[in-house]
Amino acid sequence: MEKTPAVPIRRPPASAKSEQRIRDILHMARQVFSEAGFQAATTTDIAQRLGVSEATIFTYFGGKRELCVRVIGDWYDEIIAKVEDSLPHVQGARAQLHYLVHAHLRHLLAEGPGLCAFILSEGRARNDDFGEVYAGLQRRYTAPLMRILAQGQADGDIRRDMPLRLLRSTVYGPMEHVLWDAILRGARVDVAATADQLVGFLWQALQPPRQDTLALARFRGEVRDALHRLQASEASDESDEPGAGSANKDGATY
Repeated sequence: MEKTPAVPIRRPPASAKSEQRIRDILHMARQVFSEAGFQAATTTDIAQRLGVSEATIFTYFGGKRELCVRVIGDWYDEIIAKVEDSLPHVQGARAQLHYLVHAHLRHLLAEGPGLCAFILSEGRARNDDFGEVYAGLQRRYTAPLMRILAQGQADGDIRRDMPLRLLRSTVYGPMEHVLWDAILRGARVDVAATADQLVGFLWQALQPPRQDTLALARFRGEVRDALHRLQASEASDESDEPGAGSANKDGATY
């Protein structure tokens, strides 16, 4: 499994008490980030809810961004572990795709729209010192899908005329639209039904083009080309007929 670059911790825990303190801080930070988002959340609020000083937060974390990265990283680690444990027991490319789509929707919506919006928005940040950490997390998270797609191509179940990175975007793009729609409208998502509908659509898009469809497309192209040649030939014959064109007073034709 690919290792994500470690997020630096300001001071490594020296005891079980320190480890518990870090877990408490991360748990509360997750709650505050989910409620307020990254921009509005403060380390002061996190500390007050924990009943500790803000200095305690900075004992273990260098700042709000580092804390944010750690919260997102822990969320990814939890989901990746569940997927890696369950996916090998699912057989077949379509069934595995369905499992991933259902798991993605369920896990992102499990703790409410606040955490979902936080993960989707902050998890794609690229303009700070932790950009590579985010990129590593997302590579690990999408790795199971990439393996499914690659194996599907090898088995002939997935189309080979598109690169894997575009097929990956074909899968995650519609899911992100569904999630943002649920967040913005405050609508409750039927995860099972939505996963079924998405997979039905996605599987059609991912499958290799049918041979009979390709043959029909080729036939149509051949007919179109033949018509063009016929029309060109008829136009040429008409221009070669006696008296074709307009004569001027000198008898020249145009």
